[in-house]
Amino acid sequence: MTATLPKAQGPWTLFEAAHLLNRAGFGGSPAAIKSMHSLGREKAVESLLTPAEALDAFPPPAWGDEEVALADFKNRLEIRKDARNPPSGLTPEEAERKRREANQQIRKIDRQQILEAQAWWFDRMLKSEAPLREKMTLFWHDHFATSVQKVNQPVLVFRQNELFRVSALGSFKDLTQKILLDPAMMLYLDTQSSKKGMPNENFAREVMELFTLGEGNYTEQDIQEAARAFTGYQINRLTGTVRHNTRQWDDGEKTIFGTTGKFNGSDVVNLIFEKKDPARFMAKKLWQFFVYEEPSPAAITALAQIYQQENFQTAALLREIFLSKEFYSEAAIRTQIKCPLQYLVSLIKQLEITEPPAGFPIVAQQQLGQTLFLPPNVAGWDWGQAWINTNTLLTRYNLAGFLTKGSSNKRMKVPSMDRGWKGPDYETIAPRELRTRPEDLVDSLIYRFFQAPLPQKVRLSFIAYANAKSGVIFTNQEVGELCHLMLSTPYYQLC
Repeated sequence: MTATLPKAQGPWTLFEAAHLLNRAGFGGSPAAIKSMHSLGREKAVESLLTPAEALDAFPPPAWGDEEVALADFKNRLEIRKDARNPPSGLTPEEAERKRREANQQIRKIDRQQILEAQAWWFDRMLKSEAPLREKMTLFWHDHFATSVQKVNQPVLVFRQNELFRVSALGSFKDLTQKILLDPAMMLYLDTQSSKKGMPNENFAREVMELFTLGEGNYTEQDIQEAARAFTGYQINRLTGTVRHNTRQWDDGEKTIFGTTGKFNGSDVVNLIFEKKDPARFMAKKLWQFFVYEEPSPAAITALAQIYQQENFQTAALLREIFLSKEFYSEAAIRTQIKCPLQYLVSLIKQLEITEPPAGFPIVAQQQLGQTLFLPPNVAGWDWGQAWINTNTLLTRYNLAGFLTKGSSNKRMKVPSMDRGWKGPDYETIAPRELRTRPEDLVDSLIYRFFQAPLPQKVRLSFIAYANAKSGVIFTNQEVGELCHLMLSTPYYQLC
């Protein structure tokens, strides 16, 4: 009999709806929370797991188009070919200069495409009506971490991003099979250079340690033998596609997890998923991502059984989590430190900014230490308390000040951002009639930004500030200062 988690009981509150929207997405405005609440608990969860929004709702950058990408692959090869074979008659210095110019030309194209890809994905996180799909795309991007800095070709990491989105709530096993043949991952972990007689162990090690099994659930021999199986996979530089070159594949017998056969890469992945460890490994990681750090052994056992029974369908696992009693417990609600992307996207949503100031999303990511398509290493980002230190906390306060007060505030100058930014529409966030009642104004903003009661001492400090600012008329500038004060607290760093 399959174990299950105790289900959430009792009334479905606005605070619980806000919690679901925060964890299974990137938060939202009071109106978005009210809309989620109106569905009821089960339908709200189902709306996230089965979104109506089409996968192609956000057209890719022009260079992401298949035909344009093929032309770009060809152009890159021709640029490099010309650089390697300069016209006769050039001096060695002139030939070297030509090579440098060719590399600079490609790097310039790459930089522009990376910036466009980062802006495209951030915009999708902000505006998508399928927030869980985008949250899981971010999860897989961190889990199967691949940096464009090593891959070099932005279109390949963009294609990988689309793979994560298509597979976001589907089979973890199928996604792992596809990652084996993903060009960006192959370049990042050097699979394309792994040949018969010269196997590269990078992918074999990471697929076991970081992607599926976790430490202690394999041996060094398993890695060595699997590396032999992962030989012969090659990228076609003209198309960006992958094929298995059997002439470069080690077709000898390998013994992996005690089983012997002439295994290829796909066979190894199948062997991995015959073990119980992947279900427990991923159940725990998803729990930590969506709920809290230390799940009970009983919870992981129940989730792992469901995951295996459902053939590693991630939607089934998340449904169990989001409907569980523990997901809405005191241990879960407002106990997670927002990662920089969660912080930025939810802040913009809560301020009801439809178009963030030019330059803000990318500069803010860079300053806070989580830049899309640039995880620090194959293990991905460090989460939880690693996001917060003295510098990053001050940066969060300054970025919140820029958004709430606008670029004209002398204390809030942020380089490389829109100098004409005026701030949010405070007529919507804080209607004039509400400003005549400071207590009600503060409570309204507390709900908007925190979706939970704050300690009375903190609430009263906000009310005192609002009373001091009210004067004859509570201006938009003063509302901005009140919002900035609220956002510059430790409480706002949690969701």
